Amino acid sequence: MNLEFLTVSLLVVASPGTGAAVTIATGLASGTRTAVIAALGCTLGIVPHMLAAVTGLATLLHASALAFEAVKFAGVAYLLYLAWMTWRERGAMAITPDGKERTDGQVIRHAVLVNLLNPKLSMFFLAFLPQFIAPDDGAPTATMLQLSAIFMAMTFGVFALYGAFAARMRDRVLGSPTAMAWLRRSFAATFVALGAKLALTQR
Repeated sequence: MNLEFLTVSLLVVASPGTGAAVTIATGLASGTRTAVIAALGCTLGIVPHMLAAVTGLATLLHASALAFEAVKFAGVAYLLYLAWMTWRERGAMAITPDGKERTDGQVIRHAVLVNLLNPKLSMFFLAFLPQFIAPDDGAPTATMLQLSAIFMAMTFGVFALYGAFAARMRDRVLGSPTAMAWLRRSFAATFVALGAKLALTQR
């Protein structure tokens, strides 16, 4: 591990993306505690990608155009679903279709699915992490797991901060129907834009 790895990882984590958008929306809707749970879910959603890279499955995803496209468009479909649900919601965001606020388990499952359906994470672990493993490393798998754990810790920390900041604005925003309508539309547009970006992604 070196400063370059930490710097690049922080830039990747802090860059606006689906996980950050979901965590911010959750913070605005349900406060800091639920936002932290969403951040945890987004972090857990990284685990399958990490394990795929460690076991070599990410190589298969990278090599198979069909597998990559299948995961990619499943992710696009889910993002468009999020956009539609956000757009049509008339109350607070992060509410289930039947009008009830999500449970902790639902928040985690939702956040996990967001990152699970992002094939670029597997590409990240396959193409990025190996660059920081020395050719003479006697235990490359252990080193990769260590670097992955650091990346996940950074993801949780940054997303939790995003969510906490959004939660601080919650009372002010929820008290304004106009602001809520603007936010719903903005998040819906964000999910559509992220879906379009993912759809145009090449291996």
